[in-house]
Amino acid sequence: MDIKDLNKPQLILLAVLLSFVTSIATGITTVTLMQQAPKSFTAPINRVIQQTVEKIQQVEGKTTVQTIVVKEEDLVVDAIAKNKTAVFAVGKETLDAEGKVAEVPAGRGFAVSGDGIVVVDGALVPDKATYYLKNDSGKFKADFISTDKAGFSFLKLKSSVNGTDKLVFAVPAFGNLSKMKVGQKIIVVGSGVSSSLFEGTNINITKSSAGAVMLDLDGNALGIALSGEVSFAPIDAINKALKLALAPETKIDSTALPPAASVLAPTSTPVTP
Repeated sequence: MDIKDLNKPQLILLAVLLSFVTSIATGITTVTLMQQAPKSFTAPINRVIQQTVEKIQQVEGKTTVQTIVVKEEDLVVDAIAKNKTAVFAVGKETLDAEGKVAEVPAGRGFAVSGDGIVVVDGALVPDKATYYLKNDSGKFKADFISTDKAGFSFLKLKSSVNGTDKLVFAVPAFGNLSKMKVGQKIIVVGSGVSSSLFEGTNINITKSSAGAVMLDLDGNALGIALSGEVSFAPIDAINKALKLALAPETKIDSTALPPAASVLAPTSTPVTP
């Protein structure tokens, strides 16, 4: 039978059949190519859409499900905005070549408790001295609390330098590094913003990011970037050391501590020194 002899319904059925066969062939070809493609090609594609949120709505007595696509770019923006005030620039008083007191930068740090404890790079803040912490709400004096063998130290926020600034900061929720998967993005927020892919337990961060907070795409803190021999300290180590710093007279069994992911700090904590 010649195609010219087909009537209208037959032509429609033929078009539907051809479309169906074409879609199946395209799908099989795409899957085959993706399976054969190198990871360097597939990883960016897999990260384009981080998650899908289903939103249930009531419409005239009926329940409908609306699918909202959340892009990775939006998650990065939200994670940074959520923790913007958690990050502090660290300053330290020292003597210059002429013997005069001068303030020099000592990396970055981020708040880890609502009462004003800030974790910083231990190589740049190794012991007691005169320190300052600065974020968008102002510049504040800081007391040295302790240092940890893992490479970080703790400072405690005190009164404002000018006597008028009101301290406001955010405390990131603590993430769980053990739940991170190879290929997921890590956001580094310090003097600037950068990102890298999680490659496992060995996380290499540039020395210029000393004291920066490392976040997952949900804005949870995974650890701190360091400038010493070790370039990274995980949040669970910081959490354990923080408990000891806040209660040094209490011996804590590290095996009995909950995972860092279960310790959720408030997202924004106004503090009056």
